[in-house]
Amino acid sequence: MKRYPIAFKLTFLILSCAFVIVAAIVAYNYVSSRDVILRQAEDNSRLLVDGTAGRIDSVLSGVQKVAENVAFSLEDATLTTREILELNRRVLANNPEIYGMAIAFEPYFLQPDKLYFAPYYFRSGGRIGFTMLGDAKYRYFYMDWYQIPKELGRSSWTEPYFDEGGGGVPMATYSVPFYRTVDGNSVFAGVVTADISLSRLQELVNSIRLYDSGFAFLLSRHGTFITHPDKNLVMNQTIFSLAEERGSRELRELGQRMLSGEAAFTSVGTLLSPKASYMFSDGLQNAGWTLGVVFPRDEMLADVVHLSRSMLLIGAAGFVLLVLVTVGIARRITRPLCELSASAREIASGNLDLRLPEIRANDEVGDLAESFKYMKTSLKEFIHDLTATTAAKERIESELRIAREIQMGILPKLFPAFPDRREFEVFASIEPAKEVGGDLYDFFFVDDTHFCFLVGDVSGKGVPAAFFMAVTKTLLKVVSERGLDPGDILTRVNADLSSENESCMFVTLFLAIMDIESGETRFANAGHNPPVFLPCGGKPEWIRPFGEPVAGIMEGMRYSTKTMTLKPGDLLFIYTDGVTEAMNPDGELFGDDRLMAMLAAENEPFAPKLVKDVGEAIRVFAKGAEQSDDITMLAMQFMGKCTP
Repeated sequence: MKRYPIAFKLTFLILSCAFVIVAAIVAYNYVSSRDVILRQAEDNSRLLVDGTAGRIDSVLSGVQKVAENVAFSLEDATLTTREILELNRRVLANNPEIYGMAIAFEPYFLQPDKLYFAPYYFRSGGRIGFTMLGDAKYRYFYMDWYQIPKELGRSSWTEPYFDEGGGGVPMATYSVPFYRTVDGNSVFAGVVTADISLSRLQELVNSIRLYDSGFAFLLSRHGTFITHPDKNLVMNQTIFSLAEERGSRELRELGQRMLSGEAAFTSVGTLLSPKASYMFSDGLQNAGWTLGVVFPRDEMLADVVHLSRSMLLIGAAGFVLLVLVTVGIARRITRPLCELSASAREIASGNLDLRLPEIRANDEVGDLAESFKYMKTSLKEFIHDLTATTAAKERIESELRIAREIQMGILPKLFPAFPDRREFEVFASIEPAKEVGGDLYDFFFVDDTHFCFLVGDVSGKGVPAAFFMAVTKTLLKVVSERGLDPGDILTRVNADLSSENESCMFVTLFLAIMDIESGETRFANAGHNPPVFLPCGGKPEWIRPFGEPVAGIMEGMRYSTKTMTLKPGDLLFIYTDGVTEAMNPDGELFGDDRLMAMLAAENEPFAPKLVKDVGEAIRVFAKGAEQSDDITMLAMQFMGKCTP
């Protein structure tokens, strides 16, 4: 790693902070000013769009009302052909916002001998022209302006189109279906249309100006460009076809948002203009059209950019001045530090008699020099103490290793323990959580036909628990060999342990004596975990405790004895709480339920295999988590032919 002097780091950090502060000020000014400009632009564009949209909606609304009133009048079946023509012409003459108007009847409806009847009046050169729509080349009843309201049963605006058969100009048509009663039923009779010339709307939209190169455009409800500065787009493309032509997913999504009709102010980049731009769009109340206003970003933010550049130049000048001041201060501070650094390397090499440089500065550097002097003296003392401490630590670790070997040595660990005995099978294991532990197990013959086995758990961990465990094991074996019942054995051991027990340590114990000929087993429990009885061919069950306390605390406590008879193949599984309280990295306990489920899943359990299987299950469950308690297990199985 490349080395950098403190002077460099100090200068770099101070200047970096100064740079960040200046940059933050400039950025904050830019962002704040930009936000203000954007809000103003949004407000201005909203006013422009609302005003223009209101004027367009006013025109469209008037056209809609006229067409709907005419359609209502035509539901009167008494109108003659001449009256229908006069109504059409008079309405057009009195409504200058309408370019053309048609009353198109269903084939053969008005006149049974005529397929077409669709008089169309339109404006042409300041006068009102007339034509009768419908011939082999212009079957109006197949046109969108006729079919859509007929099928939907309601009024609708068409997409902008160039009507060659009618007015011959680009237009949009509002179509209103009308009905008449025939034989008591309402029957579709035809459609009233009112056309508006798009040239008037184009002039209205093109009059919108925002900044130097901003512009407005109008989309139909299906995205067709009704107005746009680029004449090649008007009536020729939709915003979606333009997106497909450019391969722009963003433009397609923009078109979808615009046609949703919701007012929105958003950044559109270069999707609609060669320059990065913003756009405000809003839907019209009528016709489902959308009006958008686009204005370039650089023109909108020109004043903000100019102000930010001025602030940046001022900040740069101040930054240069700060560089000069910082370099001078850093050199003055770091010169004595370099001298102390060289002295520290000498001390680190072992030269504790080095004479330190004289630094008389009355500041933190002077304090550091004094600290070096104190450090040199302390190091001499520390090295001397460390040598003695290391030797003592190694001696303690050696003694703990020997204590573990001694402790494990007093427990029977050679299996099979009695290879010449076929009446039973016993197997046990122990895993201390520390160098030495407080769990114990033992098994031995009391006489030729009675076999004693036990498991215990001393409170606490480490060396004290190990000593208490050794004392308990010794007492248990001595007292058991007197031929007493298990309850009497625990009673006498409790009396010995609780006498002058100033440390208040205690032990949980489960002790049983089995007649290896009959399988009769007498047992006592001093606050130990309930063992599990696994009958041959049956389900495992707990041997519930008697509710009697742990040993070593209460003097004069008497323990009771219970009896059960094991059949050939039956097994007793005894364990300490380190089994059920084994924990995985997630803090979950192995638990009684998991232990019982595993024992129940054992097929033809055998003592050695059972202990090993449980130990392996705990290891897999713990997933490498640190062991918190000693884990001890003993399985005692009465052997013989298993009977159902």
